[in-house]
Amino acid sequence: MVTMMSTSLTLTYLYLLLYILLSSGVILYNKWVLSPKYFNFPLPITLTMIHMGFSGVVAFFLVRVFKVIAPVKMTFEIYATCVIPISAFFASSLWFGNTAYLHISVAFIQMLKALMPVATFLMAVVCGTDKLRCDVLFNMVLVSVGVVVSSYGEIHFNIIGTVYQVTGIFAEALRLVLTQVLLQKKGLTLNPITSLYYIAPCSFAFLFIPWYLLEKPAMNVSQIQFNFWIFFSNALCALALNLSIFLVIGRTGAVTIRVAGVLKDWILIALSTVIFPESTITGLNIIGYAIALCGVVMYNYLKVKDVRASQATTPEKLPERLTKELKFEKKSSDIYVPSNINHGNNGGSDRTSELIVHEESPLLASSRLSHVGRSQF
Repeated sequence: MVTMMSTSLTLTYLYLLLYILLSSGVILYNKWVLSPKYFNFPLPITLTMIHMGFSGVVAFFLVRVFKVIAPVKMTFEIYATCVIPISAFFASSLWFGNTAYLHISVAFIQMLKALMPVATFLMAVVCGTDKLRCDVLFNMVLVSVGVVVSSYGEIHFNIIGTVYQVTGIFAEALRLVLTQVLLQKKGLTLNPITSLYYIAPCSFAFLFIPWYLLEKPAMNVSQIQFNFWIFFSNALCALALNLSIFLVIGRTGAVTIRVAGVLKDWILIALSTVIFPESTITGLNIIGYAIALCGVVMYNYLKVKDVRASQATTPEKLPERLTKELKFEKKSSDIYVPSNINHGNNGGSDRTSELIVHEESPLLASSRLSHVGRSQF
């Protein structure tokens, strides 16, 4: 028994380490590909469409050909009223987020991502899926102040890149709210593979319009290098990240994943300054980000506390702990397990701000609330 528990714990830590490495690696890889100083492929929409197309094709083969994952029951009404609008905002968040890499550093982008819980909470309050609370509002103010201080200390501050990143954050936040309101209230839950199966092709279609208007002309008049193995490995890393989240969610709880996300952000900021020497970090950057991170950690604590309080008052729903905390199907890691959990109305606040999606994943629960789907698909 002790040996089995030790083996299980070791696997859990290995999955978490794999998630941290892949998540950091995909972001750094995307920055390297897009940056004019390195690989010099300054076409973020094109890169995102490559990721979307690759992920959609792989998901199709896994669901329809190899039948590794059973598809969910998808009607035209659900697709038109839920999947399409969610895909539109997902595509927007990826577009704006990837474009930010052309103008600002990875380290500063990670600091700006601390605004994610602020944006998500505001969107949830506006849409009526969460309530305005003094303790949460205080945390939001703390996070905002920290981000402002960090921005003030940024040596290479660029207003265009900052606007792109913040716009992408709010697009992502609105998508999270839509995911809660439109998709989950219809009783539909998607695991990482099925979410790619439905969302990736639709997002690809939405990205085609800005690509045709903005990037296609540039591709015709400039010499853009295209290396198949670079883009194949880049897309493969993004897909591997989804699979690692698939494994991590099945073995850990919300608190563990959020702590891993905090660790990953600090590692990513440190690595970015080594790999990209132009990413200079000042003392004011660190102070501001530390302030914002305190607000994020306090916010995560309040959310986890709320979840546990709701579980205590509804003991019959304890088996659905992971679903409640991560807004994810409890047995999403099982093979051929259909979605049969109807979230419905949870009563009171829907806790939309807890539903956080990883930057490479359209409908996945993320490591923590400050981590926004930026993409990098």
